[in-house]
Amino acid sequence: MKSGLLFGSLMLAAVSLNAQVAIIDENFESAIVSSPVNYNNLVNGWIKKTTVNHNIYVDKNTTTNNQYAQFYAAGSLSTDVFLVSPQIVVPDGSKKITFTVTPTGGSTLEVGLIDDPSNLTAGSGVPASYQLLQSFTFTDTATETTVSPITVPASTKQYIVFRFRNPLATFPGSSHSALAVDNIKYNNSSVLSTSEHTKSQEEIRFAVNADNTALEFIAKKAPKNIQVYSAGGRKVAGGKLSGRSFDISTLQTGVYYLLIETAEGIIVKSKFIKK
Repeated sequence: MKSGLLFGSLMLAAVSLNAQVAIIDENFESAIVSSPVNYNNLVNGWIKKTTVNHNIYVDKNTTTNNQYAQFYAAGSLSTDVFLVSPQIVVPDGSKKITFTVTPTGGSTLEVGLIDDPSNLTAGSGVPASYQLLQSFTFTDTATETTVSPITVPASTKQYIVFRFRNPLATFPGSSHSALAVDNIKYNNSSVLSTSEHTKSQEEIRFAVNADNTALEFIAKKAPKNIQVYSAGGRKVAGGKLSGRSFDISTLQTGVYYLLIETAEGIIVKSKFIKK
């Protein structure tokens, strides 16, 4: 076997800054949370449309060290702001989105699609191109909730939008309602049903061999199963390894995403490029 191996990192990332992503698995842990608070610390291609900087930013729970996207009414009862995802591959109706939400005070959260983030203006409602998927209304006594997976229909719109609006007054004339969104997953429905999306405790590395015909895995224990998805989110290959190798000889040139089931039964996501 030729020795020219290209090692793949077990990190799900866009091919370039302008690449469309097929899968989103965002927990905001890569953001820098500082004191005083940095209100412009969104990461991984997420953007915001706000009236003031502290309507949306990444914050941290100082007890658990968990990070999340924080919506904040900032004293306004007419807050209407948007958190927008990186550009996704054109939705084909096969994927779903789920996330965790923790409200503080009452408000409304919508999940929708938009064709162009520049069409969104905070505090000005939504344009005709905005496509609502689902709306949630939270009271001032609501608790942390993981929403049931929402089907994203086939659409030409390639940005997922979280819209925070209608905060409730917590004392006369003002509102300090807030809402945290975390663990945003946009995936195939089969992936969303998996109970684990964390890294394996045992490091797994893989390589595309020099002939671009196989993935070679390097680990103390070989993975149980491999699933390969195209950049458009379609499953194109799957199965078990032959020894330490997984055949990719029938795949066309391009970028592919992997779901690797480790020997421990944990699902790890990665990607590779077949040349």
